[in-house]
Amino acid sequence: MDIRLSPYEQRVIGCLIEKQHTTPEQYPLSLNALTNACNQKSSRDPVMNLDETTVQDVVDELVKRRYVSTKTGFGSRVTKYQHRFCNTEFGNLQLSGQELGILCVLMLRGPQTPGELRTRTERLCKFADIHEVESTLEHLRQREDGPFVLQLPREPGRREARFVHLFGEQIETDTAVTPETAVSAAPENADRIEQLAQRVNELQAEVETLKSRLELLEKEDERA
Repeated sequence: MDIRLSPYEQRVIGCLIEKQHTTPEQYPLSLNALTNACNQKSSRDPVMNLDETTVQDVVDELVKRRYVSTKTGFGSRVTKYQHRFCNTEFGNLQLSGQELGILCVLMLRGPQTPGELRTRTERLCKFADIHEVESTLEHLRQREDGPFVLQLPREPGRREARFVHLFGEQIETDTAVTPETAVSAAPENADRIEQLAQRVNELQAEVETLKSRLELLEKEDERA
């Protein structure tokens, strides 16, 4: 399933999905409410500063692509918007609650680790533990109509790798981690660790030598 969304389109759809679940009493959203949601300073990365004209243009394009629909309540002149991105009778994309929660957070906050996803999806869905998050990510990566997420190489200093959704700009495949690249990288990583351990041992030996020399100099000074 080939779905490509611009950064602004990702933000609009992500906000509509989020508000549908977190503030259902206010959903669908008016243009003003949707603009405010897009520009939230919390739970957004990057923080945007979109005006209503820009959001309207994005929404109009999404309506044409049938990812968003309009709704006008009885006695109200205010047009409101709801997503048709998934889990509707109008489209083929069907997601579980956990899959939807993960993809929503990835659209709103960029690359995330499984641990971050577990914490940041609490208002959208529930995960029993980190393993359930990892299992859902793997399913999103292996779906026949996907893949919908991609694992990025683990950054230095991070214990977990981050994941990105694939509804936006395509990530180059050579930057992604696959089972094959993980296996091929293992010997290289092991050699690197061994080299670092050897260097640490050498530095520790040098430190001990310097300490011994310093003690001898201190004793000679005392005798003098």
